[in-house]
This record gives sequence, structure tokens and C-alpha cells, in this order.
Amino acid sequence: MTRISPHAATPPAIGVVQRATGFDQLRLLVERGSVTAVLLAVPDMQGRLKGKRYDARHFLDRVVPGGGAEMCAYVFATDIDMRPVDGYALTSWDSGYGDVSLRPAPHTVHLLPWMPRTALVYADAYSHDGQPVDVSPRQVLRRQLDQLSARGITAQVGLETEFVLYAGSYAHAQKTGYREIRPTATANLDYALDHPLTMDAFLRDLQKGLAGAGRPIEAIKTEGAPGQVEVTFPYGDPLSAADTHLLLKHAARTIGEQAGLAPTFMAAPATGVGSGCHLHLSLRHGGTPMFAEREGRMPDAARHVIAGLLDALPHFTPLYAPTANSYKRFVPGTFAPANFTWGRDNRTCAVRVIGRGDALHLEIRLPGADANPYLALAAVLAAAQHGLDHTLGLGPPTIGNAFQDTLAPPVARTLDEALADFGITSLAADLLTPAVAEHYAHAAWQEITAHRTAVTDLDLHRGFATA
Repeated sequence: MTRISPHAATPPAIGVVQRATGFDQLRLLVERGSVTAVLLAVPDMQGRLKGKRYDARHFLDRVVPGGGAEMCAYVFATDIDMRPVDGYALTSWDSGYGDVSLRPAPHTVHLLPWMPRTALVYADAYSHDGQPVDVSPRQVLRRQLDQLSARGITAQVGLETEFVLYAGSYAHAQKTGYREIRPTATANLDYALDHPLTMDAFLRDLQKGLAGAGRPIEAIKTEGAPGQVEVTFPYGDPLSAADTHLLLKHAARTIGEQAGLAPTFMAAPATGVGSGCHLHLSLRHGGTPMFAEREGRMPDAARHVIAGLLDALPHFTPLYAPTANSYKRFVPGTFAPANFTWGRDNRTCAVRVIGRGDALHLEIRLPGADANPYLALAAVLAAAQHGLDHTLGLGPPTIGNAFQDTLAPPVARTLDEALADFGITSLAADLLTPAVAEHYAHAAWQEITAHRTAVTDLDLHRGFATA
């Protein structure tokens, strides 16, 4: 629930290790022996880092000048368990599960203090005919940014990410069927400045590590659920913000594992617990803030964008709530929205308007911690452009408790409902391309299918002795 300034400058990285600015700088670090391994990474459909680990000299001498590396295309066409599944146009058993080309992006080099002498480089995926893989998450977001750029508009975003930190390892949690997991705190520590020693050490290491990777945290705090943490990053470029989000997840998991802790980015890791990934958005045209209000009135551009969000986001839900678990977070009376409303500084709304004057910006509270940030941001930017293109009108703001607004469209209660809305109009195909809409609709269907026949603990609890 931290406030983010849309005009906050990104401070320089602190500590001895700084962000490398490109392959020339990386080579200097390799020559000094500071870097011996490079992770070449892409975000997969679920918002996880996938790729290969290279010897640093081989990466610079062979991979970079050779135009990149190869990787099986199924990384962009699989379920959360990395099972190859049929039905994707990108790749399949029928096509032989061929490769895509990964081209390293020179200005995405990050040193990883949580992995000694290791750097991470993001890559973009291309087909063998040299075309970007349009369903890869980075390309889905880049397409929206290119469309904004063609209009002379740039976007700035800030991400607030929540997760819950549990004691014990992932292996132990799996071994016990996730029945013995306990959060690292036992009470509501929202805004607390005194934390259990284990949690405090983890937060310090996480903050230090991300600063060393060149992505310093703006603020970090504990949240309302036991063991829950919120991390806020400075405002910046959307693609960089999404890259940073995946660095956070990688750092949290690695540092946690080293400390015998298990952070989870599930949207609802326990009954009554919800973790979000709130997106803060502002737009500029020719350097001028498009949302800046004058004499207390929001400009038409801001009103059109909010209207576009409220009109289109109900049809894009699988892009920011991608799992069956995502929908267990949307509960009335919590800090997750239950309907599509907007309001001034109102945390019960889906779209919260924050700030005054030039600093006015939007907080989109719909995505959960399990959202792929590239897809969630792409959905938000597509919806914003939809509002601008059609100069959509905006109704009055919600005053008071938005959960009690029975006239506002509700957030989908299940992934089944969300998928139906995803395909009920042509918005997804029109704004995201038919290929992207079809690809991620199929991903949602695979998630639904995986849950449909699985017997859960709740099934056993309610039926084992009573059926």
C-alpha cells in the first residue's frame, strides 16, 4: 500500500557492485575475474526466468558475436509444470518442437550478488526467419509500447509486489504436501518496523542484493497477513519494470533458499490471504504529463484512459489473473477489488486515482502476485489506448465502499468465467493481435483442465467421511 511518485528519480545502485551497462562493460568484469558465468534468460508464459547458463568467456566470444543462442520454442507454449501440450500454433509434437533464436539484449546486463560471479542477460526470442516471436511476453508488451510511441506517448510505471515468506525450504513444503508450512511471522505486521530476526535478515539481504543488481528497491514493508512482504520499485520504463519484477522473484527465491525460507508469489497462498501486484501508471506526450490536473479537474486524457481500463480489462482478465488460484484473492472486504470501479484514493476500487497536479497517476489493483508482469502491463496499456482511441466517456467515481456497488461489472469469479469474457468480444484479438489472444486463451484452458479433475484437500475434508 506504499505510495509511488510518478516523477521519482531512479537512484544509482549502491554498494560495490554496479549494473553493467553493456557487453563491453561485461567483458571488463570477465577479464577481472568478477564474472565467470552468464545466465541468458527469457520470461516464460508464467512470468518465470528460463534459459541457459554459459561460461562468461564463451558467452562473449561465441554467443554474442554469433547472433545469440537456440532454445526450444516450447518454453513459450507449455503449462506451469513445463509439460508440452498440444493446441499451440507456435510449436507442437506435429511440428517437432523446434527451436527459437535468443538474441541477447546488450543493455539488460545485471550482476547477481545473490549468485557469486554471475551476470544475467535478458534475451528476445526470434523465429528462424528473423521475426520476433509475437506471443513471447516481452514482445507482447513491446508491441503496446511501440504503438504508444507511434502516437508520441511514453508510459511510466511502478510495480508494487506482494509475496508471503514461509519458514522452511520448498523441498520440505512439497514433501509434507504443503500441510506444515508456516509463515515467518505469526501476527499482522503491517507497516511494522520491528520484525522477527529471520525475516529482518532476509529483507536486508534482498534489498542489498537488488541494489547490487542495479535495481534498488524504493521501499519495502511488511503487510497485513503473517509473513507477507510488499516491495516497491521506482517509476520507470514498463519493459524495464517487468524485467526488474522477474529479478525480484529470482532474488527472493534464491536468497530465501539460502536462508532456509520459501517465498511464494501465489495470489492466494492461504484462505483469507491475498497477494497483489499493483500497477501504477502515468503517460506523457512530448514530455508533458497527460494526467496532470488543473484547478482540481482531471484532463480528458486521464478520463478516457480510466474509461478504457474499465471497458477493456474485464475482457483481459486471464492476462493478469492467469491461474485458478488467482480468483480466490478477489474477495469483498479485502484489499483486492471485486468489481470494475474507479475512485479518488479509494483502495476498494479496481482503478485508484492518486496524487495531485502533475503527480496525478493511476493505480490498477487487479493483478495478483502470480501475474506475468509483461502480460499484465500489456493488457493495461492496450486498454488505455482503447480508451484514447474511442474517447470513451467516464462515469462518476465511486465514493465510499466499492464492494457495495451492485451496478458495477463484477470481476470474474473463476478462470472459466474470465476465459468466457476473454473470447466473448473481439477486443483481445483487436488490441493484442489474434495470435496472442488465441495463444493465451489456450493457456487459460490448459490451466482450467488441470484443475477440473484434480482431487483437492477440500474435497477430502468435506467428503471423505460424510459422502
